[in-house]
Amino acid sequence: MELVLANTLEQYDHLYALNEGREDYFRYQMMKPFEKMWSTIQVPLKAKQPGGYDVVMAAGMLGYLPLSETAMGRTAVKMLRERHAMETAQDTLRHCLAYAEKNNLNCRAGRLVFGLYVADPVKLELQHGYTGFGGIPGFIQIMLYPNAYNLPRLPAVVAHEFHHNIRFSYFNWDHGNVTVGDYLVIEGLAESFAQELYGETLLGPWVTSINQEDLAYSLEVMKNALPIKGFAEVSSYMFGDTFAREQGYQPVGLSPFAGYSVGYHVVQSFLKRNKIGIQEATLLSAEEIISECGLFG
Repeated sequence: MELVLANTLEQYDHLYALNEGREDYFRYQMMKPFEKMWSTIQVPLKAKQPGGYDVVMAAGMLGYLPLSETAMGRTAVKMLRERHAMETAQDTLRHCLAYAEKNNLNCRAGRLVFGLYVADPVKLELQHGYTGFGGIPGFIQIMLYPNAYNLPRLPAVVAHEFHHNIRFSYFNWDHGNVTVGDYLVIEGLAESFAQELYGETLLGPWVTSINQEDLAYSLEVMKNALPIKGFAEVSSYMFGDTFAREQGYQPVGLSPFAGYSVGYHVVQSFLKRNKIGIQEATLLSAEEIISECGLFG
């Protein structure tokens, strides 16, 4: 598989030197390698109407730093360079590809395009300033505002998003019909893959920020919600009430990222109970993993 790393740090240098035209530079230079990814999720590089929904607006919703934030952006780029973040990402992707090849896990794309972008630390406060998107095979984006917490976890979040590339090469994502159970397993497998490669200490806050009491409560809530369908409805369970209120979804009484934490523990329980490795579990259905995890009995 061909690995292509977008030269985003140099692109940011150019972007922040511009007094005007930043949005078009972002659209047609920085996002051009990801045009197929954006079109797959119905995001045009440029809206037909001024102020319409396009890649600039979508990037803001995903947690990118606003293009106007020059000082913050330059500070982040400097830190990413000093900490060799792109080299870390490249090494991680090569490690993931080698693991996948060794374990006969295939990505249906022949080329993997990766980009590391500056995140909005305020918008991603609950995520400790970092997140990613790897739901379209052949593309991975990581959004990160570097700090002492998230920089060491860069390999784990890259591995998490890489796993989405693999999983969605075998199981299609059905935006309208995805269930709570499906989504739990998708995220639980991805974080379990990250743990397999990089250890438990580098797991993301979407798993570690919940305590045992809250986890037990969240499992009870999820048990009765597993068949619920529809992205908006499912998102309330996965992301919790804070996110639900922000997005106009119905809150369901859950802490931030409760679904991610439950999903991780579901997959971990399944792996241990059935003495199965993450490479084998990656190819199993959500229904099988949930029914054999032992947490919803």
